[in-house]
Amino acid sequence: MLAESFCARGEFMNVAQATIQEALPLREKLRAAGLRATRPRLLVMSVLNENVAHLSADDLVDKLEESGTPLPRASVYNVVGALVSSGLMMVTDIGPGRAIYELADTWHHHFVCRNCVRIEDVDCVVGEKPCLEQNAVTATIDEAQVIFRGLCAECDR
Repeated sequence: MLAESFCARGEFMNVAQATIQEALPLREKLRAAGLRATRPRLLVMSVLNENVAHLSADDLVDKLEESGTPLPRASVYNVVGALVSSGLMMVTDIGPGRAIYELADTWHHHFVCRNCVRIEDVDCVVGEKPCLEQNAVTATIDEAQVIFRGLCAECDR
């Protein structure tokens, strides 16, 4: 993102203002989920929206700092917690290691490349939690995640 962006009114605004301006649809998502559209929530959602990626909380902190809109690490973790709890953000299960997050409108699974660690979304057949039938345990299952592993197209060449 450029240090200055051209806004709809024909004026230049700084990165923070541009990011908030671009986040107008995100405001509505937050409100629909029963959350206030605070600056930290909008900034975190904007980073995930722009990068269309699977990012850790530390990655989010770094990307916010790079864009000129830094937030304290604790604020990022608080935002992530609120967004996951509200269903606006998904914890991407890729196995052991740090937690990875993404904005997601539909429940899905992930492919992780064993070589380059690329993460790709894999559609869920059902499209909602828990997705899989279970008969092995006597419990209430609220979600099931499948992790596909192998080599991505680039690494398989």
